[in-house]
Amino acid sequence: MPSEQYTPDRPGAKRRLALWVLLAALVAAGAAWKLLGHGPDRPAGDTPPAAQGQKPGQGPGQKPGQAFKPVVGAAKAARRDVNVYLSGLGSVSALNTVTVRSRVDGQIMEIRFREGDMVKAGDVLVQVDPRPFQAQLDQAQGQMLRDKAQLDNARRDLARYEQLVHTGAIARQQVDAQDSLVRQFEGAVRTDQGAIDNAKLQLTYSRITAPLTGRVGLRLVDVGNMVRATDQTGLVVITQVQPIAVVFTLPEDVLPRVQSSMAGGRTLQVEAFDREQKRLLATGELLTLDNQIDQASGTVKLKAQFPNADMALFPNQFVNARLLVDVVKGAVVVPASAVQRGPQGAQVCVLGAGNVVQVRKVDASDSVGGEVIVRSGVSEGETVVVDGAERLRDGLQVEVKGEPANEGGAARQGG
Repeated sequence: MPSEQYTPDRPGAKRRLALWVLLAALVAAGAAWKLLGHGPDRPAGDTPPAAQGQKPGQGPGQKPGQAFKPVVGAAKAARRDVNVYLSGLGSVSALNTVTVRSRVDGQIMEIRFREGDMVKAGDVLVQVDPRPFQAQLDQAQGQMLRDKAQLDNARRDLARYEQLVHTGAIARQQVDAQDSLVRQFEGAVRTDQGAIDNAKLQLTYSRITAPLTGRVGLRLVDVGNMVRATDQTGLVVITQVQPIAVVFTLPEDVLPRVQSSMAGGRTLQVEAFDREQKRLLATGELLTLDNQIDQASGTVKLKAQFPNADMALFPNQFVNARLLVDVVKGAVVVPASAVQRGPQGAQVCVLGAGNVVQVRKVDASDSVGGEVIVRSGVSEGETVVVDGAERLRDGLQVEVKGEPANEGGAARQGG
């Protein structure tokens, strides 16, 4: 059978060609309909921007032909006295810490403190059995009485011998021997006095007292235990917490500024905050700087002292220390977010008349509490951009967030 070939002149081929042309026309019409804004994603009656005469990039609600104005947040520069602080991490340290140990050997008869109590210097903490030391004292005192009696008798004999030697009744050698005997008894009496003093000291040491005023920790021994002067464990630890110290670190770069502030014996204030820097724990003063810089971290240690009357600071507690190094009188300050820093230095976008942006270079120094001190470039009362400044340029007109644009004057502070 001969194969069927497509021939334009055949009636069936013409019909198929017409259908294909009609289908292509319908697809093209549908695409055009959607491009004109009548697709399913656009509500009926919503005319595209081009149909409304709005230019591309024109903001909603703007008049046709009006340029788009970026919306920014703004604030006004203020003038006031500013405290300049340097902050560092630190830990609380007791001014003095003592491990109380026994200086004599013996059995503990009594413990006179409660764990965690505040004790004063001289308070009796532990009583060691005093009887052995009392016996030693009694023995030394008895020995001294005997030697004193012998000394007195030897002195009387020496006085008699000195009288007899002038009459020739005795030889001079006997007088010299008696004089030596007197000296021996004098030495014995002095030795006895030393033994008495030592026995009294040992008896005193049996009453173990607090060497300083502070808080006692957990006791390390119990009643009935034997203690020795060679024990390293100790009986209890006392820490001095009133006053108390805080040791904190600062970068070595700020060391000259701290030293300058301390010149002339000036006392610098230090504040201690909690771990989250939300609650002020105590206020004290700087005591001293360390005598060397830690090369590994590039920091220097500082030590401050706090009265700690309310016991808010505790040994080894972590704190954030803030050192007041300067008070700038009548400084112009702007929010820290208003200052943009780049290769050209610090700059601020200032809003002039008609909310027109003026990009100014500024001399921005210390940053304090979310604000920056501006020494030049911005005056008190001028409005600066605090939100959206990164997309602005000099001479661009903007709209301040939360209020309509002010065509006739400077922008007011936005909400």
